[in-house]
Amino acid sequence: MKNFIIPDFYKSPIISKVKEIRKITDPRKKDFSPTLLDFGPIRFHIARHFGFCYGVENAIEISYKAIEENPDKKIFLLSQMIHNPDVNNDLLNRGVKFLMDTSGNQIIPFSELNSSDIVIIPAFGTTLKIEDELNNIGIQVRKYDTTCPFVERVWKKSEKLGEEQYSIIIHGKFNHEETRATFSRSEQNAPSIIVKDIHESRVLGEFILGTIALEDFNKIFKGKHSDNFDPQKHLSRVGVINQTTMLATETQEIADYFKNIMAKKYGENDLKNHFADTRDTLCYATNENQEATYGLLKNKADLAIVVGGYNSSNTSHIVELCEEKLSTYFISSAKEIISKNEINHFDFSQQKHLHSLNFLPQKEVLDIILTSGASCPDSIVDEVLQKIVSFFPSAKNIEEVIDGLK
Repeated sequence: MKNFIIPDFYKSPIISKVKEIRKITDPRKKDFSPTLLDFGPIRFHIARHFGFCYGVENAIEISYKAIEENPDKKIFLLSQMIHNPDVNNDLLNRGVKFLMDTSGNQIIPFSELNSSDIVIIPAFGTTLKIEDELNNIGIQVRKYDTTCPFVERVWKKSEKLGEEQYSIIIHGKFNHEETRATFSRSEQNAPSIIVKDIHESRVLGEFILGTIALEDFNKIFKGKHSDNFDPQKHLSRVGVINQTTMLATETQEIADYFKNIMAKKYGENDLKNHFADTRDTLCYATNENQEATYGLLKNKADLAIVVGGYNSSNTSHIVELCEEKLSTYFISSAKEIISKNEINHFDFSQQKHLHSLNFLPQKEVLDIILTSGASCPDSIVDEVLQKIVSFFPSAKNIEEVIDGLK
């Protein structure tokens, strides 16, 4: 796999070293058990896989290259390059400006751009409509396009499904940049509809089976399907693709659900004519990070800390998995840890910030699960670990703990 040029300040003396050691001891990535960093009074269980994935490192390399190669030009990010505030803020501090917010609302009108300006396409990709607008201005859209190759693979799958006359069901958040980009392409290829979870999938399945009135379709799925989508006509042959940062197990559950629905309606013998196998649209990094989280949760721990941007989809799913097992604190950086007794954190399900006291249990030996989303730099996870260790004066020094891993 390609090695990307990432600024040194995104790397770390602890986490990056842990990853290097695991890469040597487990080159085939078969072992999803965590790494134990034992500081004595506090022990950290570090996920086998987390942090920057291939697509994020690719986006960072291209973005900093754009800045380096164009010192005298105006440089714009179409929207947040990735869902991490520290990475985006660093780019802003270097003079890069956002054209849009994450919901697609315009911040700087395209009318203010000219053909000599540089526009960086984020890792999520963008819609065909926006690409056309930028091309019409004369901007070289492809020069600094950081679209993740695994997102592009989903787009190619949607094209293939369309060629084979399947309608496309997208498992994703309909207002997420990646899903908007995917939908803009899939609707060019085939009738398309977005479902956010297994619950919406079951509602759509009832339409397929005819147990819910068709007149309710537009009310339930308003704004989530292509123009002139006819549920009676377009749900007889389907394939499932996904926003690559969704929970992999749920995407598979949704695909299995529609496979069973089609078998129920049309019979097992005719299933291939009504359901397409699309398992290869799952992102390897999202899948590995989630498998590593399951591996983490096999160990007993007192709490979990998940680090990442609060609008990061893949991070939110890691939080959800941890919350099922133990107290979990979703934070964006070490700054959210006020003291040994106080922490600011984010409740993703309710979309609100919380302030908690006594978040670290009083124990002789404290076990903490530590992981992050795919868009979080190792350096930020490092800062979180070091800040918590600093609350324990009798803790072993970092060099001694890392040397013990070799």
